[in-house]
Amino acid sequence: MFKRKYLSIFLTVLLGLSLLSACSDKGSNEGKDSGADSGKKKVEISVWLTPQWKGVLDPTEEGADYDSFFKYAADRFEKEYTEYDVKVNVEVIAGDQRDELLNVNLNGGTPPDVFYESVFAMGDYVHRGALVPLDDIIDDAARADIEANYWDNVTFGDSVYFYPFSHMPGTLVYNADMFRDAGLEQYIGGENEIKTWTLEEYETILAKLKSDLPKNKYTNAYPMALFALNNQGDTWNLAYLRMFGNKFFDDEGNIILNDENGVKAAQWLKNIYDKGYTNPGAESVSSNDANAMFQNQQLAISFTNSVLFNNLKADMANGNVKQFDARLANIPSASGDPLTFTYVTGAAVFNTGDETRIKVAKDFVKFVCSDPELVKSSKNGIPVRASVVEQYKDSNPLFEAYDQNAKYMFNFTGNVPGYSELRQVLYPELQALYIGEKKPEEAIKSYQEKGNSIIQNAKADSVIYKK
Repeated sequence: MFKRKYLSIFLTVLLGLSLLSACSDKGSNEGKDSGADSGKKKVEISVWLTPQWKGVLDPTEEGADYDSFFKYAADRFEKEYTEYDVKVNVEVIAGDQRDELLNVNLNGGTPPDVFYESVFAMGDYVHRGALVPLDDIIDDAARADIEANYWDNVTFGDSVYFYPFSHMPGTLVYNADMFRDAGLEQYIGGENEIKTWTLEEYETILAKLKSDLPKNKYTNAYPMALFALNNQGDTWNLAYLRMFGNKFFDDEGNIILNDENGVKAAQWLKNIYDKGYTNPGAESVSSNDANAMFQNQQLAISFTNSVLFNNLKADMANGNVKQFDARLANIPSASGDPLTFTYVTGAAVFNTGDETRIKVAKDFVKFVCSDPELVKSSKNGIPVRASVVEQYKDSNPLFEAYDQNAKYMFNFTGNVPGYSELRQVLYPELQALYIGEKKPEEAIKSYQEKGNSIIQNAKADSVIYKK
């Protein structure tokens, strides 16, 4: 009987302790759910990106996907950020749906807080007033670590609108085996070098490829790629038009190609075309056609960027493309200094109208683009930071070559308003040039007039030019 009594008392006490513990745990969980444990305001931001690379540091990581890096960065930011209780939602957007989705959300007043993308694709959103400046999150250390020409690519008016993370440089690519077979060994650069030729040397190379390339070994082969079917790959055409020193844009964002040097560049393109130094029918050849011809060893020199070049190497390794010795070169110029350009990729912050979200979004962008560990992921492209290049140059020797090239970089868009529409007026003039419908001076004059009309109309709606 006594045993039963004590057992009953023990069970009652135990039950009471359990209920007390449960109430205590419930109160603790409720505090976490409401944010009362920290007393911080909850803030939720959205991050959109187009597919860039898989994984955090490397695409071979288990479960690597296009959102892996930003989800990892978001998790760290949520844990380390001290001002607010933050939730970061990451979403991958298909590149061909980017503008449609952004326009729908902008019109509805619900843009994403952060967008990670190529500056080339997003410049018009700056002029529309959809993005906010990022100058307040860029410090002297970042300025020192990232070459000035990259900052030029992301600066509209007096302000920075994209925090540069990586880039995709454009160069020429050449078949060193075809050079050897044409007796041009002296013009072949190193395997991990971006070779620079003078314009005179380049003309010698083209002439010798035309005359001395063995026809029995390379059937239907030509020295250099030239294309003008559409606006794709137009960046290289823009580079050729700068070969004789024309600045292309003035300080007010107007096209100034119609001068002696601009006309001389157009005449040079027409001359090499008429001499048979390029593939025939440039007016009906696309950049994709030229790329395929180079892979089939029907062109000795073509265009490339870092992604296309890596893909070419991979296709050779897996047997999709016949092996040959492909190397890189700069676009030559009359001055002797090479011409190079790049597509900078970085993060932008949309003007949501919510000052707290804008602040948190900016802090997230700074975290992603400057944290010593996170910026290592820029090696999935080509790093803009000299510190990251230094870390990975032994395993990726071309990183250093691209970095050394940065001082020769020009900003091919000029960050002018209406650039996407501007792209539509160049290739018809080049087509007219190649088929002899227009003389070089006529084609250049027509392009400048049409282009400046587009720019002037776009300036009227640009927040940059209204300042």
